[in-house]
Amino acid sequence: MNTVRGAGKNLRRVDPRNPKPYLARMAIRPLLILPDPRLRKVSEPVKRVDAKLKALVADMFETMYDAPGVGLAAIQVGEPIRVVTMDATRGDDPKNPIAMINPEIVWFSDEKIVVEEGCLSIPEFLDDVERSESVRVKFLDTDGKQQEIEAGGLLSRVIQHEVDHINGVLFIDHLSRLKRDRVTKKFAKAAKREAAG
Repeated sequence: MNTVRGAGKNLRRVDPRNPKPYLARMAIRPLLILPDPRLRKVSEPVKRVDAKLKALVADMFETMYDAPGVGLAAIQVGEPIRVVTMDATRGDDPKNPIAMINPEIVWFSDEKIVVEEGCLSIPEFLDDVERSESVRVKFLDTDGKQQEIEAGGLLSRVIQHEVDHINGVLFIDHLSRLKRDRVTKKFAKAAKREAAG
C-alpha cells in the first residue's frame, strides 16, 4: 500500500538564500458541506502528478486528520479532481496514510456488509449503508506509479465512500429517498440560516 511520509506533520525545508532551516506548514482547508452543489460534481482525472498535486495531498491529509476523519476526497476541499486520501487505522495503531490518484474500483465482492457511516461533508449525521465487503482498486500513487490493491473491512468501505465522492455521489444516496430528502432539507435550512447571519 502506498504511504505518504510526513503527512500530518510539518515538513522541513531549506531556503537556498538562507541556509537556516524553516518549517513549511501544510494547510487545513475548509470543507464543503451539504447542500453545496460542488459535492455533486463528477471530478476530472488528474493528468500529471506534480509538486502542486503533492501539496494538495499533504493539505488533504492535514485536513482529514484535523477533522478528524478516515477519508477525504479532493472535491470536499473544493478541488474537482480525482484524488482521495485515507487512513483506516484505529486507536493507537500506527498511522497508515494512503493517497490514491485516479482511483478505479475494478472488482467488488459479492459479499455485502451493512455498517454505520458518516461523512465530513454531512457532519453529525450517521446511518447504515450496505457496501461490498471487499474491493480491488487501481490507482496512481504520489510518485505517479500504477498500483493495485485488494482491501477488505474498513479500508474497503472508505475506498468505496471516497470513490463515490469523486463521482458526485454522497453516502446518503445509498439510503431511502425519504431519509435522503429529510437530511438534504435539514442541511439546506441550516445553510440558509447561516447565510442570513
